[in-house]
Amino acid sequence: MLETSSIGETEKPNTETSVLGFDFGTTRIGVAIGQSITGTARPLDPLKAKDGIPNWDDINKLVEEWQPDAFVVGLPLDMDGSENEMCLRATKFAKRLHGRFNKPYHMMDERLSSYEAKGQVISRGGNRNFKDNSVDGLAAQMILETWFMESV
Repeated sequence: MLETSSIGETEKPNTETSVLGFDFGTTRIGVAIGQSITGTARPLDPLKAKDGIPNWDDINKLVEEWQPDAFVVGLPLDMDGSENEMCLRATKFAKRLHGRFNKPYHMMDERLSSYEAKGQVISRGGNRNFKDNSVDGLAAQMILETWFMESV
């Protein structure tokens, strides 16, 4: 996965201690919280969205509870690395996070993160009904942990 630059990005992104990661979607937004010290993250409950617009009060509660130093948002590039409409929407979401909370954000290539998350659930014998059993939090966890690995 390839990291992309962003507004507010520091020279060494992993100097942030606590980071909220997001897997942007139009009906659900996966969320994970991670620590740069350990390079690990854990999924949180996904947020509901209406056409990609979250309930900002829910995100406000997450920010108050976890006090992140930065945000990482998955960038859903096409397989050839080109951007698409969802990339523009995910970037707009990241910029809104930055504007609302005055914290840096980082965009992280997330190609295949949801596919990999579904594969993990299936390999563990989990329920394959992904409409009812969201893998969005797991995808956000994978995006965030990959960002930690690549931002050393």
